[in-house]
Amino acid sequence: MGLIERIVSMVFGDGGRGLKSTVEIFRENAEAAGSRESELKAKALAQFASEFALPRKGWFDRMIDGLNRLPRPALAFGTLGLFISAMVDPIWFAARMQGIALVPEPLWWLLGAIVSFYFGARHQAKGQEFQRQISHSLATVPKVLNNLELLERSKAGPNGPGKAGAGTDAQLDLTVIEPEANPALEAWQRGADIGR
Repeated sequence: MGLIERIVSMVFGDGGRGLKSTVEIFRENAEAAGSRESELKAKALAQFASEFALPRKGWFDRMIDGLNRLPRPALAFGTLGLFISAMVDPIWFAARMQGIALVPEPLWWLLGAIVSFYFGARHQAKGQEFQRQISHSLATVPKVLNNLELLERSKAGPNGPGKAGAGTDAQLDLTVIEPEANPALEAWQRGADIGR
């Protein structure tokens, strides 16, 4: 009996503490995981709060924040304004476009680089979001194929459409029911055609 007792105490330790530490090798302690997650969330919120802890004191900070929000709307409204000005005063618009034609090519390259870097981060974020949506859609393909197979089986099932299956299958046969003729609707449609 002493040998078994020593083996059990070596594996499980003294009392519940040994058993607890043995079990935690295979399964995470839910209470400890919850406290770690709570601590992580609290630290993340503290980090976010520290960003806004010091209020912007000067007009310069507020002006720069406002300027950072302007480029996208300015480009969008500016492009719409060009279309409107082309329709309202084509001669004025043509004169401005002749001026743009005189801009040297290196300046166009510089403008392209600035706009590319400015919008590049947004494009990357939207691209990653699009890839997540595609992967989610691809993950649902087997379920969709299974549903289509069930629909095809139910359309040409052994009992025919409109009849419930009496078998022991756990899934019900799905059927497509054609709408019956509606004489009142047909008469109304004929009357509407005659009135035209």
